[in-house]
Amino acid sequence: MILSDKMHQIVKETYNKLDSEGKIVSISKLSQYYETFRERFGIQKLKSLDGETLLETMHNTSNPDSLVYWLEYKNDEEFPSISFGSIAGGSALKFGIYKRKETGAWMTGSPVSSRVLSTEEAIEIARKHRDQLIAGSNLLSNLPVGGTDDDYRDLQNQMDKIAPDVSNSAWGHKYFHLLYPEKLDDYHNSDYQRFYLIKLQQTPPAGDGRYVCAGRYIAIAKEFDMPVNILTKTLDAMTANPYRYWRIGTKIGGVKSVWELMKSEGCIAVGWHELPPLNNILYNKESKEKIRAAMAANYPGQLPQVIGRQTKQLFNYVAVIAEGDIVLPSDGIKVLGIGKVIGGYSYVPDSDAPHRRQVEWLSLDEWSMPDPEGLQTTVTQVKKHENLIKVEQVLNQSPPSPTETHDKIEVKKLSPLSGILGRIQSVLERKGQIILYGPPGTGKTYWAELAANELAARSRYGVEFKQLSDDQNKSIIGGDKENQNTVRICCFHPAYGYEDFLEGYRPEEVDGAMVFKLRDGVFKKICEDAKLNNNLNFYLIIDEINRGDIPRIFGELLTVLEKNKRNKSIILPLSGEAFSVPENLFIIGTMNTADRSIALLDTALRRRFGFIELMPDSAVLENSVIEGIPLGPWLDALNRRILDHIERDAKNLQIGHSYLLEGDHPVLDFMKFSKVICEDIIPLLQEYCYEDYSILEKILGKGLVDMNNQKIRQDLFDQSQKDKLIQCLLAPCPEIATTPQAITADLEKTEEDKETTNDEQDS
Repeated sequence: MILSDKMHQIVKETYNKLDSEGKIVSISKLSQYYETFRERFGIQKLKSLDGETLLETMHNTSNPDSLVYWLEYKNDEEFPSISFGSIAGGSALKFGIYKRKETGAWMTGSPVSSRVLSTEEAIEIARKHRDQLIAGSNLLSNLPVGGTDDDYRDLQNQMDKIAPDVSNSAWGHKYFHLLYPEKLDDYHNSDYQRFYLIKLQQTPPAGDGRYVCAGRYIAIAKEFDMPVNILTKTLDAMTANPYRYWRIGTKIGGVKSVWELMKSEGCIAVGWHELPPLNNILYNKESKEKIRAAMAANYPGQLPQVIGRQTKQLFNYVAVIAEGDIVLPSDGIKVLGIGKVIGGYSYVPDSDAPHRRQVEWLSLDEWSMPDPEGLQTTVTQVKKHENLIKVEQVLNQSPPSPTETHDKIEVKKLSPLSGILGRIQSVLERKGQIILYGPPGTGKTYWAELAANELAARSRYGVEFKQLSDDQNKSIIGGDKENQNTVRICCFHPAYGYEDFLEGYRPEEVDGAMVFKLRDGVFKKICEDAKLNNNLNFYLIIDEINRGDIPRIFGELLTVLEKNKRNKSIILPLSGEAFSVPENLFIIGTMNTADRSIALLDTALRRRFGFIELMPDSAVLENSVIEGIPLGPWLDALNRRILDHIERDAKNLQIGHSYLLEGDHPVLDFMKFSKVICEDIIPLLQEYCYEDYSILEKILGKGLVDMNNQKIRQDLFDQSQKDKLIQCLLAPCPEIATTPQAITADLEKTEEDKETTNDEQDS
């Protein structure tokens, strides 16, 4: 038996659970899928094609009848490609050639340098790929079933020689698997192949490439008497997505141990306490240079190569280590515990080890690395198979950065506000009040607060809001004392009334008896404060203004809101007092047009407010790409499908960009991105579509919508289904793999991988 008794039992129990839940496809159905693919794209079929027909059949990603579409995006009853291993992620350049949707031009090259091809040049590449697929297929045909490690190493070497353009690609490997599932596994990523062997506590065979490990999977599948496809689905269910392993040194400066701190606070922590907080560090060259510059500035006198090595370690710590990765706090060769990363980077001031990552401790057993590595560094990826297997064996056994308070801030010449802030300022100066409106997630409340805070800071202190001291900040947004701030916020809702906003009687206990007393509302209070401080500007933000009964809440205020009627008095009916709206009060409302169109607002209110429409803006997502999904183009494509398939007021039902933001920055990791889709975007779309799953399927794609059972495929949001989810998210819009964002992300990854390889060679 290849596996240990314990691992054999774990695999068998996992399979039985999947089978009982109906998640294992029958062998007959599996065979049918393989046969369907062979009939459509088998060697004999490819041999019969040539010219533009061959080119379009093999490589037009936007054509649902093409080979590359079937390999990456096809997902229906005819052929659920996602069930045969994902090749999702990365740009369309991974196929060596692609057709640009915008221009119809054929492109080739690399992420570093892509170029336009003539049709004849593109056909020649398609011919080369076809011929290499045929040659590789002949090699597999001659490979004995149940081949040894040596047989598969020979296969790898020969593939690299006669089919170099397709053998070292995920799509080529998937094609060969679909033709020869009895000889190749359907993990199309060599890192995945080795990871799952490690999980099974098997030492992967020596050698690089996608074909070296296949014999092991075929042999293990035979041990369980199941197709390799079912084996890999079982292994996927045993663990979440493949993760990496990291050794984290526990001594600061080689002397002071921070292990007790790590253990008690559920974190890993590293030194470099002279550095400022490293928030907003992304996985790109610019962020790495930012760390390098900070290291050089705060640790002068260090040799460039030392700074380079330390920069690499911190960059890995902040930007590369992902949630779900395994960390090994270590003192020399002794591993003190095993943890799983469950949080992003944070900074704790006034600590020798201020740079933190939250972890869940899985084991606190001490043991020694069988083959020590990374002993001279603080942060090192552990890669030696003996050490990784030992980790799995053990597992089976077992605040904000400091701010300085200034009494006085130097007044600088202020630059004028521009963009949305400038537009808000202009409308307020002209009308006195404004409503920011648009679909959900377009940043209406964000811009309202930003504008109010910035305008209040400039008018009161003559500086930008970010330059304020703590005390000055409190005078703007509030502190311990009620109503001391010049920016205030309230939120309308169906139960909100005139008595909450202006004045009304409220119950109050006096001497043991319940009486009703007249109280001032939010608006009346800010008006009175503004009159008492007429040298200051006051700002009231009314969030979700359309959710309230506008005529009832505002009452007679509509008469005196207009700019030219400010300071004109009216008599309030309850208190009998004279009341006016001061000129130094400005109102900023927000309105979600998914709830209500501005056309349905009270006409008198519309005339008194200025309006700025905020629509989804994918540009704020910059060039962010998560696991090969360019966020901006993906959001644009989703909204296009909403516009195409939702007839009722579709413009106001688009998905806003702020769903994909964390603070001011795009979502950085896939787990958070998937939660946004599952918990925010999909429920919103279900509401828009009135649970019409035929429309939902057109918007979200067949992979995410289970039409037979009229439900969303919630199982895809499990960590173990990451690759499938990526494929489902890309399937409705395969053309985004050809966007500049996707190509640039490939370039960044290529350069980073190259630098990592060079670092490993240097060490």
